[in-house]
Amino acid sequence: MNRLILFFLIALLTSISCNRDPYTYAVITTGYGDITIRLYNTTPVHRDNFIKLVKEEFYDYTLFHRIVADFVVQGGDPKSKDAHILDLLGDGDPGYLLEPEIGAIHVRGAIGAARKDDDINPTRKSNGSQFYIVWGSGVDDSVLDLWEKKKGIKYSEEQRKLYKEKGGLPYLDMDYTVFGEIIEGLDIVEKMNALPVARNDRPSEDIRMKVRLLEK
Repeated sequence: MNRLILFFLIALLTSISCNRDPYTYAVITTGYGDITIRLYNTTPVHRDNFIKLVKEEFYDYTLFHRIVADFVVQGGDPKSKDAHILDLLGDGDPGYLLEPEIGAIHVRGAIGAARKDDDINPTRKSNGSQFYIVWGSGVDDSVLDLWEKKKGIKYSEEQRKLYKEKGGLPYLDMDYTVFGEIIEGLDIVEKMNALPVARNDRPSEDIRMKVRLLEK
């Protein structure tokens, strides 16, 4: 092969490789619209588990079973697929827990892994399937200063900027694994966050989901 042609082929392949998006994306479809999320490569255990469950259609027809206004929207309990309206939900899982990968912050639109409280789960392992979408409220420097002091952490300038622009739940930082974020459809979460709820923060109407991976 001509050396010049070989050189250009190598350059082309290198350019394609460099420009390839390294992230995995998924779409959560609800009766209110679609939510597109990006999974973090910094949390490979949670990322790969989520991909596995989506491929198995594990999440399809499960409910967003918990909504707390100005806090979170939560789903992924397998027991919710056939749940009666009066059933209490939130204890279901796929039969295993995930090792924590704590580090990313809880800005609005973050996707976090639900878990049991510290008193029965001191190692902070994540539920194998349940996740929550952060809503939260406005955040300013005084709030971040407070949680830095209480938790012994330090926010970067970029993290402070994100919190002040988006809002969120900094008091959950360093306690739960955040493994992704919404890149489109935050308005859908806003609509869901405002819905009326009944017992145990379960929405008065069923909100089912279907999840699929996006092809690159």
